[in-house]
Amino acid sequence: MEDKIVQVNVKDVAQSPQKLRLIVDTVRGKQVDKALDILMVLNKKGCDIVKKALLSGIASARELHSVDKDELIVSKISVDESRTLKRVRFASRGRTSRITKRRSHLNLELKVK
Repeated sequence: MEDKIVQVNVKDVAQSPQKLRLIVDTVRGKQVDKALDILMVLNKKGCDIVKKALLSGIASARELHSVDKDELIVSKISVDESRTLKRVRFASRGRTSRITKRRSHLNLELKVK
């Protein structure tokens, strides 16, 4: 019997991958309802993004496989680096310095127990 798997990809999240990986590491391998509880308590900007991705995965699992969120596990979740926006900041003595605004991709896979 094949495993029932739901994949969610969120592209171009306006947060650096390093900061987003801190949140993702706390959720990896947990049950979905416990992962949502953890994300409610954490005080980080990226929690809302990860929570939205989880809720989207729950909705598609309910639609595709008719499964409740009690039966789902976060099997794989990873953060990849996306394009970097390069901006300019004016410095002293008429020079400029570069600001890199990093972005990331979020890859989520939910699995039925």
